[in-house]
Amino acid sequence: MNTIPPPYPPPGPDPYPGQYPDYLPPMPPVPTPAVAEPLEYHRLARTYSAYRWFKPLLVGLIALGLYLGLMLVLGIVFVIVAVGNPELADSMDSLELAATNIDLSDPVFFVLTLISLIAMLPVLLLATRMMNMQKVGTLTSVTGAMRWSWLGTCMLVALGVMALSFGLSFTIDAITGQGATADFGAPDMWLILILTLLLVPFQSAAEEYVFRGYLMQLLGSWLRHPAFAILLPVPLFMLGHAYDIYGQLDVGFFALVAGWLAWRTGGLEAAIGLHVVNNTVIFAFGAIGLVDVSATDSDLPSLIASMITTIVFALVIVRLANNRNIQRLSVPPAPVPVPAPGGWGEPGQWNEPPQH
Repeated sequence: MNTIPPPYPPPGPDPYPGQYPDYLPPMPPVPTPAVAEPLEYHRLARTYSAYRWFKPLLVGLIALGLYLGLMLVLGIVFVIVAVGNPELADSMDSLELAATNIDLSDPVFFVLTLISLIAMLPVLLLATRMMNMQKVGTLTSVTGAMRWSWLGTCMLVALGVMALSFGLSFTIDAITGQGATADFGAPDMWLILILTLLLVPFQSAAEEYVFRGYLMQLLGSWLRHPAFAILLPVPLFMLGHAYDIYGQLDVGFFALVAGWLAWRTGGLEAAIGLHVVNNTVIFAFGAIGLVDVSATDSDLPSLIASMITTIVFALVIVRLANNRNIQRLSVPPAPVPVPAPGGWGEPGQWNEPPQH
């Protein structure tokens, strides 16, 4: 009794090697792979198929654990080194003071403070890699890498805008008799300047990767509208700065504009450029006594001047981004073709057996 249902003919004898079988069965159609859609910067966590709603949250928890462990190790190393160094021992005793009494003009405090912030960057990148949820480069931009030329442009714009802003401010202070005098013989001036150039770029980048990179993409993976990703990290960024109300408003406005620029330009380059130049200039001025880098109080005129500077920077950057067609959306990876199942014949049709 023939148990093979129609329309299949009964099979012939097994073919010899190199021969066709007597008939070639039809094959199922090859499925078409799904094509990913282009995504804005804050949605890049969803670029990869490995994304699950809880994975970005686990990245943050892993990074926090790694950070606390790294800080513990660095603290132990510092204590061991300070035991044989009286100056470091005195600085270690001073660390017990309140954070508002820390003097950032002291090279030891300066280094410890900046290293504690810089450490956030490697642990975040390592945690992202450990979860294998997305490429580490997508924390930087929609291209999956740092756009160095664009970063350089953003830094030059920030330097020009801030030079104009500080120039006007110092001029007004000089006219009103409130201007400070530079002290090029200040203690540790050259050491602070060198440490500023070496450490501040990494400190500024680390903060941007955490607050405008990770947190924006964490929230953007859950909430589609960019307003949530831009606005919700702002209070957290403000909490990390111990300033008065004017200083907090200044920090909050900076965070708002930096988040908007990250979304608008498809990456962190503009925010990093402004952050690096701003902090470098401030600490450099502090090294020569023009500003007090440890001050926590500000005033309304300083807030307004800083906000205007930030707005001008943003307007210039957006204009340049439009002129240069800076990429704002991710490029979906090419769909991987699904191999057809093994067997004889073409999908969806019969092949006549060869004539003997």
